[in-house]
Amino acid sequence: MEATLRTATEADLPAILRIMNHAILHTTAVYDYDIKDEAFINNWFAEKQHSNYPVIVAAANGEIAGYGSYAQFKAKDGYKFCVEHSVYVAEAWQGKGIGRLLLSALIESAKAQGMHSMVGLIDADNAISIALHKKFGFTEAGLLQQAGFKFNRWLNVQFMQLLLD
Repeated sequence: MEATLRTATEADLPAILRIMNHAILHTTAVYDYDIKDEAFINNWFAEKQHSNYPVIVAAANGEIAGYGSYAQFKAKDGYKFCVEHSVYVAEAWQGKGIGRLLLSALIESAKAQGMHSMVGLIDADNAISIALHKKFGFTEAGLLQQAGFKFNRWLNVQFMQLLLD
């Protein structure tokens, strides 16, 4: 399997939306309950472009296998050098190194943009994602007990952090 990373285009938005909605409906990787629509994904993409934040896709075998992005951690001036990232991989492509490729590209992009810190908020039961982040040097930066509620249960959120410089 050979995947190619590239900057997402508007043509990729339907595939990104499918991956996003699958995660919403079937996982605790995202704590939303309701699927997103075309208007949402168009606004999301436009906001990323306007703010000069990357949206990267992994293309493999003619399809989008995953995507990653980041944005400012919190909408306060003092957080302008700290970004929160997200990486999502289509179900059929999980376990094939797509997440690793996307996370690596996001780290390099954040460094190139002069960011100081990257954070990830990961469901504490997602051992695979936590292990992946540790391979890249992320450290556990805190655990929020029962911060989320989905699928009729309370969820803990693991903060992971990487200092970039």
